[in-house]
Amino acid sequence: MLSKQILRSVTAIGALIREAEHAESKADFLHKMNIALKEANETSYWLILMKETGYICTEEFEPIFSKTEEIIKILASIVKTTKINLKRLE
Repeated sequence: MLSKQILRSVTAIGALIREAEHAESKADFLHKMNIALKEANETSYWLILMKETGYICTEEFEPIFSKTEEIIKILASIVKTTKINLKRLE
């Protein structure tokens, strides 16, 4: 169950970023990146849950969680920058 949830959220991140590469507009790009950010946050939640329930050990958890947090920071920066740029265009 947990492994299926994390697989779904992890693969959604990549798919949404790929979709954003060919967005129809800047607003569409922002929308897709926002959803990717939400999926990354969800992935972080599932990882924490997997660790706390003993599904994965700390040694497995730490590097994956660290990379997930990096992805969250990158996506948050992209979303923030895109919002700023869209406001400038208004």
